[in-house]
Amino acid sequence: MAEPILDPLLESPLQELQPSRCREFPLASRFPQNSLNNQSFEHNYRTVCNHLLELTRRKFLLSGQAIHAHVIKSGIQIVPLLCHHLINFYARLQLPHCSEMLFNDAVFKSSTTWSSIISSFLQNELPLNALEYFRDMLRNEKMYPDDHIFPCAAKACAMENRYESGQSVHCLAVKLGYDVNVYVGSSVVDMYAKCARLGDARKMFDGMPEKNVVSWSGMIYGYAQMGEDDEALRLFKDALYGSMDVNDFTFSSVIRVCGNSTFFELGKQMHGLCLKMNYDESCFVGSSLISMYSKSGVIEHAYRVFYEVLDKNLGMWNAMLIACAQHAHTRSVFELFKEMESVGMKPNFITFLCMLYACSHAGLLQEGKFFFRLMKDQGIEPGSQHYASMVDLLGRAGKLQEALELVNEMPMQPTESVWGALLTGCRIHRNIELAAYVADRVFGLGPVSPGLHILLSNAYAAAGRYQEAAKARKLLKDRGQKKETGLSWVEENNKIHMFASWDRAHPQKEEIYKKLEELEENIERAGYVADTSYVLQEVGAVEKSQAIKYHSERLAIAFALITFPPERLIRVMKNLRVCGDCHTAIKFISKCTGRTIIVRDNNRFHTFSNGQCSCGDYW
Repeated sequence: MAEPILDPLLESPLQELQPSRCREFPLASRFPQNSLNNQSFEHNYRTVCNHLLELTRRKFLLSGQAIHAHVIKSGIQIVPLLCHHLINFYARLQLPHCSEMLFNDAVFKSSTTWSSIISSFLQNELPLNALEYFRDMLRNEKMYPDDHIFPCAAKACAMENRYESGQSVHCLAVKLGYDVNVYVGSSVVDMYAKCARLGDARKMFDGMPEKNVVSWSGMIYGYAQMGEDDEALRLFKDALYGSMDVNDFTFSSVIRVCGNSTFFELGKQMHGLCLKMNYDESCFVGSSLISMYSKSGVIEHAYRVFYEVLDKNLGMWNAMLIACAQHAHTRSVFELFKEMESVGMKPNFITFLCMLYACSHAGLLQEGKFFFRLMKDQGIEPGSQHYASMVDLLGRAGKLQEALELVNEMPMQPTESVWGALLTGCRIHRNIELAAYVADRVFGLGPVSPGLHILLSNAYAAAGRYQEAAKARKLLKDRGQKKETGLSWVEENNKIHMFASWDRAHPQKEEIYKKLEELEENIERAGYVADTSYVLQEVGAVEKSQAIKYHSERLAIAFALITFPPERLIRVMKNLRVCGDCHTAIKFISKCTGRTIIVRDNNRFHTFSNGQCSCGDYW
């Protein structure tokens, strides 16, 4: 049989392994040592395997090392099953370099041994190493994968988002007849879904003679990831009606759909179902619940979920950090970071992104610089998102020249997010000269997103330079692009009610506009004065006043006031940033009506209560 050749993407060099931090455990719980000296035990490798399985489960490093030493002294390390258990033991203790050394010293390598080392790298988030060993197994050992190794290889491709490599793995599985295997097929579905290739994933899914929880979960995750929420929920319902087993990963995907689509009531039902099925202690479910409750504006429930899960992974810590940052609980962000360090949880690049985000939206310049330096000190190179957050922090603080210097020092090409952050700072501080310079740099790179055009246009308009603003919008139109329509929506009885500015399509439009007029009178008596500087068109004062009066968030709030019972929180979701005048108006509305109003825009949450906002008017 000809040797299968994978595509060049699998030819990546072996990364240098770094020792992971592991916890030391007391030796009091070590298995009795007299058993190790027993002659029958010494030659009964199955007993040793049982000891290792227990130590792996309990993560007892020193006891496991003692067993390892006994295995070497006894000369039974040549048994492949023992090698397999030792590799898994060190992998579980986050010591993949030890697993690799043990694997390389193994006299005889079975398919189980290869499966163990590849899985070891995956457990420790080293997918490139896993793919390298997969390639070596094929080329050097002339050994072909089985139904344990194929899923590992597919998962490695998914983790690296390597669609072409995943196709090669799938092709090899077809050639060897493993594509009909439920475990291999499910891993391929999951790989295509995570690589955002829903067509390939669905074709594989529909053609599977037998489906399991992994294939269903992978397909649901894929639809959820691509924003096709209705299809994700439909598949989940089909799985339940078909008496198909679901697991914590399935629930995690569905709960994320509820959070992204603001189906708060449905999300609470999913939480209840997780409790009934004992999935509430899962880190995957916990992370999704934290995100769902946070995105629904109920940060208190997110805290409760976080502290109820005892064994937290890094994903849960990061989910709670970003939730606190978005809700302006900045002190909690710093306390959580310290707590992470105290329990030995090492932060990653997402953790530092959360910290920079929190500093940016609280105006904490020195703290932001501290965390930016700290991530470098811990060996994490900042990515474009970290630079965008730092530029945003400097820009909002008025340090525009320093922000520009940071952009010029970036080791990679500045992204649209970086330029957008700088343009936002220019708009806030009305620095049109710098905005024009940024525009020249951005538009010289070629076509950009409509958002950057609008940022530039708004910066010009805010300074009264309407001709330049019109040119920026004309350029957007000439390129066949459109500005994203500002929308706001609320949920009522599992139904989404969506509004645009001046929207008159809603069945209750007459009541809504009547309520708005009533609100306008009340807040004006309370001291509200419209700030028409946020109307960025060259029109008269009266037109400006009318234009700002019927923004989408105000329509959504008026609908909620005439629909929701008095004790219910009002949650409004927006796809764009809330304008400054609406922010002021909603503060007055909360004071005049005595209602708590939560507004989620595309950046953060604003909780309005008794005339105050949680953001402290800095957002």
